[in-house]
Amino acid sequence: MVKSPFPWAELAQIGFGELRLSPEAFWASSPRELTLAVQAKQKMFGHAAPLERQRMAELMADFPDGDKYES
Repeated sequence: MVKSPFPWAELAQIGFGELRLSPEAFWASSPRELTLAVQAKQKMFGHAAPLERQRMAELMADFPDGDKYES
């Protein structure tokens, strides 16, 4: 059985991008610590569900762009 390489690139993208860690903080953290940090952030901010077509249509009707910037 061949093991796949550890996904350092993906983990670094999460650590630097989503968690906004410094390089020092990222490399001092274990993969388990980074996973727990991501889970905590997701719980704190939740997940945004994509808008359904009907809800998007309602928002567009309630807040039209229209002629707002035209003279």
